[in-house]
Amino acid sequence: MAVKWTGGHSSSVLCLTVSAEGLVVSSAERGELALWDGGGSLVGQLRLPGDDDVTSVVFSARRPSTLYTSHGETISVLDVRALQEPLERFHVNEEEINCLSVNDTDSLLAAADDSGAIKVVDLESKKVTRSLRHSNICSSVAFRPQRPQSLVSCGLDMQVMLWNLQKARPLWTTNLQECGTEEDSPQSAGQFFNPPLAHSLSVASCGNVFGCGAQDGKVRIFRVTGVKFERELEFQGHSLGVSQVLFVPEAYWLLSGGNDGKVLLWDVGSELGKQQKSPAKSLQRRKAQAPASSRKNGKLNKVSSSEQAGVLPKLTIEHGEKVNWLSCAEIKGCRRVLVADQSSSVSVYPLPEL
Repeated sequence: MAVKWTGGHSSSVLCLTVSAEGLVVSSAERGELALWDGGGSLVGQLRLPGDDDVTSVVFSARRPSTLYTSHGETISVLDVRALQEPLERFHVNEEEINCLSVNDTDSLLAAADDSGAIKVVDLESKKVTRSLRHSNICSSVAFRPQRPQSLVSCGLDMQVMLWNLQKARPLWTTNLQECGTEEDSPQSAGQFFNPPLAHSLSVASCGNVFGCGAQDGKVRIFRVTGVKFERELEFQGHSLGVSQVLFVPEAYWLLSGGNDGKVLLWDVGSELGKQQKSPAKSLQRRKAQAPASSRKNGKLNKVSSSEQAGVLPKLTIEHGEKVNWLSCAEIKGCRRVLVADQSSSVSVYPLPEL
């Protein structure tokens, strides 16, 4: 069963982030922010001006007390040591921001919005240094670790893009609707009705492998090689859209959360290894569908090692509510997954030793 962190919000929690020091920030509708210590005790609250929903929160890579937040079209900078009026605000996007990402040198921030724009801001000058664009809502953007000038993005135009900030155009683009053949993708006939609108991205710590979750219930894993990327894996464990994907830090384990109320843990590393050894067998795995899991009410269900016909989740959490956001934190020496959903609380589940 989940441990619930309550009392921080009065409405639906939209997103989460964890600092290098183990502090957790949750944000919600109507400008609400809450700060938690690693044990789940509420240590601070703030309501940002304007009552816009707080859609993304991300800590600075080099200053663990500095928090960037997006609410409406505004980015506010906060100091979590004293949660009060923003230290500064800047307004570079023209429509509601969906996702923020900061590079690991703490020099650039990217803000993706409903117009499809990604505004890249120099954090020293607070000026836009590059404007990138999708043709529809840009839902997610992520800088690649160890590559401060490189990022990936995805959107409701079904495009996944790789960018180098020295260029205004993407280095490489993949349309998820054209990503697989009919033979390769059992659901492709239904994609006209349930297209692979891309909702979420996460890049592994190595910077070369990233995952994308989409509306068709699938997770796709890509590997960057030079100025392009190629699809390495595709698997399905969700019966509805995948709202969130998250690589566990320092590992090739991927969490996915869906509109079906499930949170799944995938061992991407072992599958990538198999794929490199036997591409033909990997294709068969990609065709296979992960079975639905049993057990409700937030109980954990480990998949037995005998069920290896396809790419199967290593762990299934029947969370029961549509997943808005996933985060991962080390709490009392144990890795936990934090889940934000339609409720006003944060749910916390243990993860197995990786």
